Amino acid sequence: MTGSDGPHWIEGARGAPEGPSRAEGPGGAEAGEDDRWVAILPADPRPWLRASDEPAARWIALTALDGRPLDDPDVRAAHAAVLADPGTRTLVDRIPAWGAPLALPGHDSALFAPNLLELLAEMGVGAGDDTRIEATLDAMLEGRTADGRFATFATSRVTPDGAWSALLCDTHAITATLVRFGRGDDPRVVAELERIADGVVETSSGRAWPCVPWGGFRGPGRKGERCPQVTLEALRLFSMVPAVRRPARLDDVARDALRPWRERAETQPYMFGHGYRFKTVKWPSFWYDVLRTVQTLGAYPAAWSGPAATPEDRRAMAELAACLVAYNVGADGTVTPRSAMRGFDAWSFGQKKLPSPYATARVAAVLRLLGGIADAIRAVDVTTLASSKGGSGTPRPPPG
Repeated sequence: MTGSDGPHWIEGARGAPEGPSRAEGPGGAEAGEDDRWVAILPADPRPWLRASDEPAARWIALTALDGRPLDDPDVRAAHAAVLADPGTRTLVDRIPAWGAPLALPGHDSALFAPNLLELLAEMGVGAGDDTRIEATLDAMLEGRTADGRFATFATSRVTPDGAWSALLCDTHAITATLVRFGRGDDPRVVAELERIADGVVETSSGRAWPCVPWGGFRGPGRKGERCPQVTLEALRLFSMVPAVRRPARLDDVARDALRPWRERAETQPYMFGHGYRFKTVKWPSFWYDVLRTVQTLGAYPAAWSGPAATPEDRRAMAELAACLVAYNVGADGTVTPRSAMRGFDAWSFGQKKLPSPYATARVAAVLRLLGGIADAIRAVDVTTLASSKGGSGTPRPPPG
């Protein structure tokens, strides 16, 4: 992030010249049961992250990695630093006015307000922290179709003056944003949660949410197939709400979400591959990739490590986590972005030359969910995995 005294992330990246210490394996001197995940990485990034000058990275390290409560003095200080950071204000200022005509190139765009709000939430910004965000949430609650669905107002070649769209990649993302920022008890959100819960169906690849047409546009998905993106969005959404508001058999949905990966050599969901670009995170991560898949399914351990999970489920999750590490994490346990979205070069995750504290913290926070299968993850040789349909038969190896 950029501050008045120069890029904070450069200071953070150089703040620990010796680099992260080597990771202790299970049972090591500093590795308790909650620290088993550290052995998944080549080295422990936590000391480097705690010393970082990047507020969001420190906040993630303290909360997601160290498990400190929000009222902890160090957490409160990190949170205050996130809100004071000029980079946070820059992101808030980029949020477009909700309900105004917007030429939205796609739901993976940084122009899509739920994406920016999710990024801010991952950095530590929460409910009540910013009046501009609260005004956007108010507008989201009001921006609905005639039947009450949350929608996006955007222009297109078909609707040059703009129209409300309630495709599932609109409604799921908007609802998740409202829940993350403390609006989950609003009656309009509760009603949307009920609609989304009723929308899971049996598809050709198991229980999932499909691509549902809206206003004459059906999106890219084939009829009867899952949409990997909206299914992950729904799973992430329901992981944040009380169990009473979740659909039945949600663990089955999470388990079936592993099927596209397991079956990648024989079939491919339309426009959703599982090759090199899926494995290499494009920062900031706004779309279906290995980071979002592992993060989402990590919230449903019964799907890949519980009594109902099969060895194939466990293996698939281990393979995904192993790919997350192999294709994104360096030998020192840090993440230097290998792909970055344009327009974020002022942030550590938007450049490709130095380790990013934020990206490192995000990956580590995801892996912390998987300590129970650390040995299985470490045992995966990603160079032996089958490539995706249409590939050469062997995967493109990680960068050397």
